[in-house]
Amino acid sequence: MPTADSLLTAGFKRSFRHRLLRWYDSERRDLPWRKDRDPYRVWISEIMLQQTRVAAVIEHYRAFLEKFSTVEKLAQARVTAVLAAWSGLGYYRRARMMHRAAREIVTRHAGKFPATANGLRELPGIGRYTAAAIASIAFGEKAAVVDGNVERVLGRVTGRMLAQAQVWELAEELLASSRPGEFNQAMMELGATVCTPRTPKCLVCPVSAVCRTRGELRHNRKAKPQRKRQLHCALDCRKDAVLLVERAKNESLMPGMWELPQIRAHGVDHTWMTFKHSITVTDYTVRVKRGAVDVAGSWIPIDRVSKLPLTGLARKVLRRVGIL
Repeated sequence: MPTADSLLTAGFKRSFRHRLLRWYDSERRDLPWRKDRDPYRVWISEIMLQQTRVAAVIEHYRAFLEKFSTVEKLAQARVTAVLAAWSGLGYYRRARMMHRAAREIVTRHAGKFPATANGLRELPGIGRYTAAAIASIAFGEKAAVVDGNVERVLGRVTGRMLAQAQVWELAEELLASSRPGEFNQAMMELGATVCTPRTPKCLVCPVSAVCRTRGELRHNRKAKPQRKRQLHCALDCRKDAVLLVERAKNESLMPGMWELPQIRAHGVDHTWMTFKHSITVTDYTVRVKRGAVDVAGSWIPIDRVSKLPLTGLARKVLRRVGIL
């Protein structure tokens, strides 16, 4: 198995770093979490960006920081309030772990973030990638990051299908020690905006001159097929309240979240709205019945609905009728 040294020569590394950072300095997107190097803000953005598109995160990020402007305020909040602010981003375990980590930062670290990747990894919900991102961006530690974007860039640049251990080794070897945080962001930016999964923009790529692939790198990995499911639910509204159901606290998926009551399959004539909705590896066809249903639930005043931690599906429907 080739090592990082055998794939990246000293000349290659110098050229790659120079080209990439010069491009990043002039072309990087103006994103709100790049305004400063506050570790709290870097942390919030990195957790939100896990498995979530940048466009979907921007407004959630701003609203979340308006509500929880410091790690102390986040630690003091009730988990239901945190989940409500997170509502719409999905993968709610991230929010629960972030709340736990905030409390640990306040109680065990006097409100100060650990300044190293190793120290950050001891906090709940922070793995190798997130720890390296925070440590390099906020504290300037020479710690490389590897996400899907970085893995794709390295695979194409080297022209090889790389094992996970090789990807991390190459990322560490290539990292610019003088600007580790910006270099890591540049690698992710390149993968997100230029070296995209399909039809990469090789003609405008800043490192195309040193890329061995210049296009799609063929591989034998097969994406896991999405499961298909039908879901039937009801929208039962009164003048000033809507019927919602709280998921059990021991549910494996979205525990404690509020949703529309689910009902048995019904005929097309009774369907008010049909749409597609995806949760992890399952694609749902959702059919919504509007009107009174005999289902156990809670009548929630409409002015309180936005304060609840709602499932993404519930938010879609409630927005459609103007409740959110």
